[in-house]
Amino acid sequence: MTAEIISGKELSAQKREEMKYRTQELKEQGIIPGLAVILVGEDPASQSYVRGKQRACEETGIHSELYELPESTTEEELLGRIRELNDAQHIDGILVQLPLPSHISEDAVIDAIVPEKDVDGFHPVNIGRMMIGREAFLPCTPAGIVEMVKSREISIEGRHVVVIGRSNIVGKPAGQLFLNENATVTYCHSRTENMKEIAAQADILVVAVGKEEFVGREYIKPGAVVIDVGVNRNSEGNLTGDVKFEEVKEVASYLTPVPGGVGPMTITMLLNNTIESAQKRRR
Repeated sequence: MTAEIISGKELSAQKREEMKYRTQELKEQGIIPGLAVILVGEDPASQSYVRGKQRACEETGIHSELYELPESTTEEELLGRIRELNDAQHIDGILVQLPLPSHISEDAVIDAIVPEKDVDGFHPVNIGRMMIGREAFLPCTPAGIVEMVKSREISIEGRHVVVIGRSNIVGKPAGQLFLNENATVTYCHSRTENMKEIAAQADILVVAVGKEEFVGREYIKPGAVVIDVGVNRNSEGNLTGDVKFEEVKEVASYLTPVPGGVGPMTITMLLNNTIESAQKRRR
């Protein structure tokens, strides 16, 4: 068996084509979806992510504004800028690129964005709505993961999903979204005993630990669907995932690559949330 690759790059391209038509329809109604991105400091990885988001906005017809603030920006100055954007009628989504400098509280920043413009899906109100199955802006990476599984018409209901990782941005919400789809969900993390044995029971395994090639074939049930969320750089400077790709592809039925897997879907779901926000705010 060799796993079939689920390409986030290809799926994103399809979805962005659809988004072009959606934004065009909105523009014919006088509505231009708008995304504001705030970048504090000069972290190269963050700058690269932000450039990717801007290109994606341009490609799909979304108006984007970038606010580049120096590393020395105070928390109050940043919160003031967010308050201005909360009130800006032409802005439908606000994204503050993480991580932030250590003197700024990420929680305070996330809480400051009004839930109606929280297109990252991080605000406690949106997380709470997601938990109880109500309409909400969903966190982009977890939402992208579920879309990738659904794109291959892989059954989720009744399946055992194991999530390795419990971050607030990926692990926890990913498990909840699969639970909302009627899967049985198990979380594994740094304190989990017998992790390999638990992972090897998964019909769908989501790996989000941020450790280079952490998961090998011994973690994989034959025929499992494996979603690799990790983005790491190896000693040669190449991007690698949390999964040993060459090993796991011989055991799994479906596998996502790194790069070109979950990453492009994260930005695509951000665009989707921004378009949805524009539609909702002008109903």
